[in-house]
Amino acid sequence: MSDTKNTKYIETVGRRKTSVARVRLTPAAKSSFSVNGKSVEDYFKVKEQIAIATEAISKTPMEQKFAVTVMTNGGGVNGQAEATRHGIARALIDFDLTLRKDLKKAGFLKRDPRAKERRKFGLKKARKSPQWSKR
Repeated sequence: MSDTKNTKYIETVGRRKTSVARVRLTPAAKSSFSVNGKSVEDYFKVKEQIAIATEAISKTPMEQKFAVTVMTNGGGVNGQAEATRHGIARALIDFDLTLRKDLKKAGFLKRDPRAKERRKFGLKKARKSPQWSKR
């Protein structure tokens, strides 16, 4: 892990489906949260997505200690929100290892690899086959 005394910020990567979020936690007197240069409310329009993205930091006592900057790309907005949560959880553990137990129990440290299965040749969808007729 990184030595937090010599670094100005903690940078980690969070992933979900095809979304990747590069999260940067900077110690600050006033907390702020920006995603791709916009505020979290401007980037994630749905309240549930805002809640998902900020969930890892809000469940810990570290909420008012950091300025969070996220650069995210790939996938959809929901996947990006979950990738952001994953990256923040990883960064918080780099900062304070005692938070690991709570974050792991909440499931924020697991990279959720589930993604849409590819369509196979001869089938209508990934597993759906055309209707079969005897004659």
